[in-house]
Amino acid sequence: MNPVGTQKTGDSELAKAIQILKNGGVVALPTDTVYCLAASLDHPEASGRIFDIKGRQTTKALPVLVADAIQMRQVAEMNPFAELLVRRFMPGGLTLILKKKTVVPDIVTGGRDSVAVRIPAHQLALYLIQAIGAPLTGTSANLSGCGSVCTAEEVKAQLGDRVDMILDGGRCPGGVESTIVDLTTPFPTIVRDGAVSRAELEAFYFK
Repeated sequence: MNPVGTQKTGDSELAKAIQILKNGGVVALPTDTVYCLAASLDHPEASGRIFDIKGRQTTKALPVLVADAIQMRQVAEMNPFAELLVRRFMPGGLTLILKKKTVVPDIVTGGRDSVAVRIPAHQLALYLIQAIGAPLTGTSANLSGCGSVCTAEEVKAQLGDRVDMILDGGRCPGGVESTIVDLTTPFPTIVRDGAVSRAELEAFYFK
């Protein structure tokens, strides 16, 4: 899978987003699935703000976006099966729940010992992760209980001025949230259907 992106965002907007994230702010930005609320894992207080922005319970974990498998290993305990799933489906619309490493703040995981993590197939999102040098939160940029959003205009309609910046990267190409697979259970468990179909996963599991 090759990352997809957009030419709509200019250098000045990217520079502004990078600075905000490095300084502990919150940016709404596009991914290959839907728009997300991004905060650097280096700034736990920014991750905490996301719960207020969304009206989300702090006991609910925030997913994490990483740039590559190396960065994924820095935040999560990888096993051979997880490595296979990463090679097959990432970058892309698959999120894995794995045991977290201590670098992941408890506010991000809702106090759990696991973390939900994926590599987005979107050039803009990957560029920002690499530019700030830290993973980002990747929860959908919508109010809790409302539908996910695929354009900057839809983010604005739901969240208004609650975020520090809405980075307009055009419409998200996927429009469907990622599939979530829990690998902390005795057998892989699909806990949310999404961009990667159940049939694709089962074909991979049982081939």
